[in-house]
Amino acid sequence: MVVQRAECRPAVSESYMKLKKLQIEESTKPLRFSQKLEKAVTTNYKPVSNHSHNVEYEKRKKEEGKRARADKQKVLEMLFSAFEKHQYYNIRDLVDITKQPVIYLKEILREIGVYNSRGPHKSTWELKPEYRHYEEGQEDEEEKME
Repeated sequence: MVVQRAECRPAVSESYMKLKKLQIEESTKPLRFSQKLEKAVTTNYKPVSNHSHNVEYEKRKKEEGKRARADKQKVLEMLFSAFEKHQYYNIRDLVDITKQPVIYLKEILREIGVYNSRGPHKSTWELKPEYRHYEEGQEDEEEKME
């Protein structure tokens, strides 16, 4: 609660006027300025048509070629062996492991897996509960799917 209001004014003195003058001069200076260089800067990088890491990446992509759809049974085996190592995988890791197109992989994952859209394992896939303990009877459960 405000009880009393007060207004303060500085004592107009020589030192105060110098301070205000410096503040005004400082605020009128441009923030950026250009300056003439005596000699050309030679440490700049020269333009390159294509960087080596880009060339390397494109070469690797051409070697791999387009991802072709493998037999569904082989993809399932790869997925089950991956899920034996870890419980949760994001889609990029599964694409790298199986070398399958993302759309095809998602079709298969919808049948055998659950997508976590929230929680600590957000944006990851895990196996459905009926597929989680399949070390002994993996083939039996795969046959049930078909």
